[in-house]
Amino acid sequence: MTTDTNKNYGTLDELAVVTIEIDQAFADSCKDFGAGTDEAKTIYMKSRTYIEGVVGNKTPEDRIRQRCAVATGDISVADIMEFRHDPIAAGVDAIEKGAPIFTDISMVKAGITRSGHNSEIICVLDEDKDAEIAKKYGITRTSAGYLACRDRLNGAIIAIGNAPSAAITVSRLIEKGLRPALIVATPVGFVNAAESKEIVRDMEIPIPSITCVGTRGGTPMAVACVNEIIAIANEKKKQ
Repeated sequence: MTTDTNKNYGTLDELAVVTIEIDQAFADSCKDFGAGTDEAKTIYMKSRTYIEGVVGNKTPEDRIRQRCAVATGDISVADIMEFRHDPIAAGVDAIEKGAPIFTDISMVKAGITRSGHNSEIICVLDEDKDAEIAKKYGITRTSAGYLACRDRLNGAIIAIGNAPSAAITVSRLIEKGLRPALIVATPVGFVNAAESKEIVRDMEIPIPSITCVGTRGGTPMAVACVNEIIAIANEKKKQ
């Protein structure tokens, strides 16, 4: 397949047009770091305003539920979110301290906003680059990644959006004495996804966590949780 580099698709002035009527009041009221233009802000605020009326908007947990519903396009995910040991306050405190955020896969890392905080975002797959630990012990690369950086996880935010094995491995590390500030665990799938999140929720050690029940979940939900915590932290800072 060849590409015709000489083909004229039109000028940017012709092609770059907004796809929704701009609501300036919405755009001006948007505080989301991921929305940088009036079009993006209008889309975001229209979605949030709608979902607030459906999910509710009384508590910080409601805000997490809202964002997860918007991120997935599925209102029903609001009903499967679980919060243990005041996780939003713990997450806000960690963001304020500049705690690192360790993600299971690069898609989660890519989705977390870089604005509004000083936390380093690290994908654990980069911690075992040549998969030496994974190959030696026959475990998943995400599990190996968290093991490789286990000495840096105390006080950190752990965001798992894909790998049930990673959630189980982190839970085992906690049993051995690890104390992260917050675990966001929304791995998706039909093998160990539901079970891994249940393990995180039911740990005897009271580690703050945000999870979802069942096989649903995924990267968008993990990213949504972390980004909303960042937004809440910034609103607190401005008060």
